[in-house]
Amino acid sequence: MTVGARRGIGLLVAILSLGLTAFAPQSVSDYRLASADKVRIDVFGEAALGGEFVIDANGRIALPLIGEVQAAGLTGAQLQDAVAQALSQGYLNQPRVTAQVLTYRPIYILGEVNRPGEYPYLPDLTVLNAVATAQGFTYRANTRRVFVRRAGSQVEEAQPLTADARVSPGDTLRIGERYF
Repeated sequence: MTVGARRGIGLLVAILSLGLTAFAPQSVSDYRLASADKVRIDVFGEAALGGEFVIDANGRIALPLIGEVQAAGLTGAQLQDAVAQALSQGYLNQPRVTAQVLTYRPIYILGEVNRPGEYPYLPDLTVLNAVATAQGFTYRANTRRVFVRRAGSQVEEAQPLTADARVSPGDTLRIGERYF
């Protein structure tokens, strides 16, 4: 193991031991759908009416029989209700619909990581997990804070880089450079 690798591991252990408060994670139940999310819709007893759908740039999904349904901005439960309501408008009596998110919007990691780029979001993803996915910090990385720009925001906020700092779908993370 090289001196740089030992130093990086030491920094990671120091970060994990800080235990500072992190920015609040978004719970799965109040997650709002947006473009590029992939959802699965199931209609009980009507397999041909369900399937996997990607939310388009207009925030809609196109379903068999009922056509386009607005999905962006809704929770999974609200999407279920919207599809059930559309199906009950002359197509099915008391339709039972389920909706689940299969894939979330990607996250973006920039700055002082070994492989900056776009990565898939996974539930309960932390900033440190995201950095590990990007193959770790560079030797110049500031391992004390991260700059986060939430999806839909134009403002980048500095946050302490802690072990439990959560990432939300669509976030852009930037690891800054340390000066000394």
